[in-house]
Formats: sequence, C-alpha cells, structure tokens
Amino acid sequence: MSVKSHIPNTITLMNLTMGIASIYFSFQGTQEHLAVAGYLIFAAALFDFFDGFAARLLHAKSEIGLQLDSLADMVSFGVAPGFIIYQMIVLSHGKPMDMVSGFNLFTLWAILIPWGAALRLAKFNVDDSQQMGFKGMPTPALAFLVASLPIIRVTLYTNQGMIYMIFTNSYFLAATAIAGFFLMTSSFPMFALKFKDYKWKGNEFRYSFLLTSLIILILFKIVAIPFIIALYLFLSLIIYLSNMQYD
Repeated sequence: MSVKSHIPNTITLMNLTMGIASIYFSFQGTQEHLAVAGYLIFAAALFDFFDGFAARLLHAKSEIGLQLDSLADMVSFGVAPGFIIYQMIVLSHGKPMDMVSGFNLFTLWAILIPWGAALRLAKFNVDDSQQMGFKGMPTPALAFLVASLPIIRVTLYTNQGMIYMIFTNSYFLAATAIAGFFLMTSSFPMFALKFKDYKWKGNEFRYSFLLTSLIILILFKIVAIPFIIALYLFLSLIIYLSNMQYD
C-alpha cells in the first residue's frame, strides 16, 4: 500500500481527534469550555471535508476509508454534539425540576442526537442513491447547529437579549435534540452541496444558498449558523415541493 493511500485516512483520524477533544472540553462543564467544544466540531468538519478531497485528488478511495470516515463522523457529529446539548441543558435557564437523586432527567433528551446520527450514518452507508442529494438531514448540518449554541451563549452572555434567552433555554435545547433526531432519521429529501458542473442552470438553489449564507454569516457571525440551517431546511422543502409539482 503506497504512502499516499494513508493520507486521507490520517486526515479522517484528525476529524476523530477533534471529536474526542470536543467531548473532553464538554466534560469540563463551563460555558467557556463548551464554546471550545463547539469550535472543535467545526474543526472536525474541515478535516471531514479535506479527507474526501484528498482521497479524490490522490485517487486513494478505499472501503476502509469509507468506514473509517463514518465512524469518525459518528463521534464528531453524533456523540460530541450530544454531550454539548447535555451540558447546555445543565447550564440552561428555564430548567425543569425533573430530578432523581440529584440527576436532571430532562438532560436525557440529549441522547437523541447520537441515536439519530447512528441511524442516519447507517442508512447512508447502505444507500447508493444519496450521491447528489440526501434522505434525511446530514449529521454535519445538525452538528453545526449544536456547535454554534455554546459559542452564541458566550458571545451574547453580556447582553443576554432575546436571541440569547431563546438559544439557551432548556426547552429549546431539548426541542433541538428531538427535531434533530426526526430530521436525521427521516426520508425527507435534502439537497447536497455537490456540483456536477458549475453552471447556474441546475445549481440555482445551491448558489442561492451559498451566497445568502455568506451574507448572513458576514452580517451576524456565529449567530447566523442556526438561521443558515433553517434556510437549508426551507430550500430543501421548496425543492421537494417543486419536484412533486413536475412529477
């Protein structure tokens, strides 16, 4: 086996390392450590992008690489976001008093994120039809949403306006886990940012999404992430309804 064949797998292991590091920082429990955990999930996503890019560039795709990528994604985009939601609920306001021997039962909603990610990745691995689009919400999309929440908490902590109060509320956090589980395990079609060519025709929604997301990100920075995910879901719904009309 040539050296170049190990490069994509090494990058995938860096994805896994970022996920493990994110879990470690989540365990520390402070809002500052949780923000670091969120940033590490974004770092994992960069490595997740570049391992596939390197595999295509070096013609080093392999079955082991595909399985390793899925396992790394399970940790970085499933388990790590689950720990973030768990700790965010612990720190949240509006927390229900469902306590048993000092344990807040409301935090158990967080387990739905790794459950959903496991089911989503398993379905993706055995479905060859998801090359140019997805069935169900891709795990990185939900991971981005969850990763942004502790960063938003730290960023807006001083002012604690309406957006802060919404995104740090225990009911919102539990709802995120519940909605994320059903979106990841659903068969609802969602578009992928994969281009057969770079022409406008046929890629209108992709270019519109990227341009709008960039503008929102420049204007609102990290606070834009939940709204970008909402835009992604909305555009996927528009595409789905448009396709139904022409079928």
